[in-house]
Amino acid sequence: MARILIIDTAVDIGGICLCEGPEPIAEMRNDTQKEQAGWLQPAIAKLLKSEGTRLEELDAIAVSAGPGSYTGLRVSMATAKGLCYALSKPLIAMNTLRIMAISAKKQLQGELMYCPMIDARRMEVFSSLFDNQLVEILPPQALVLETNSFDHWLALGPICFFGNGAEKYKNLLKNDLAIFKKLPACVADGAVLAAEMYAKKEFSDLAYAEPFYVKAFYSHLSVNS
Repeated sequence: MARILIIDTAVDIGGICLCEGPEPIAEMRNDTQKEQAGWLQPAIAKLLKSEGTRLEELDAIAVSAGPGSYTGLRVSMATAKGLCYALSKPLIAMNTLRIMAISAKKQLQGELMYCPMIDARRMEVFSSLFDNQLVEILPPQALVLETNSFDHWLALGPICFFGNGAEKYKNLLKNDLAIFKKLPACVADGAVLAAEMYAKKEFSDLAYAEPFYVKAFYSHLSVNS
């Protein structure tokens, strides 16, 4: 089975995971978002050394490509692309919201729809919606939350809202079919998706791969240029 390194600094808790096919072997995490850039590369070296794995033995690098923190996405994508270039390995770019939905389904039971939410400041979130079989119902989007934002879907059944953007919606949405959960993030939950994409050869073009921001990213330089 393919040995894949997963890199995820898309949200507030960063992590890396070494996988053998869909099975996680070892992982490390960092809870301090502002330290992701300095933490990531030493953590990769430490994790691989602890498992007796050389970089050259990896079959692919997978990255949680977004949406999420602009800085975090750039850090993880740059690291993943650098490794792929140096090692001549394929890059697997995974949807962060889908990884979150996979994680939620593992932790919850019942016929639910899954709505991961990543905080995008003020009342805006990056969000998507998945059915009980994790089929995408709504594509990733930047959404300004309103009371009726999910009325159509809630009329069809219960929805679990989760992620670091869901808490602010809890005070706004009052519906018995809306379930709010604090679910721990886990980079290892991307292992199944990474293995599936590897088997299907769903690789990204290294020359053009970039983070999936959902909406345009404007740096300080671009705003003032």
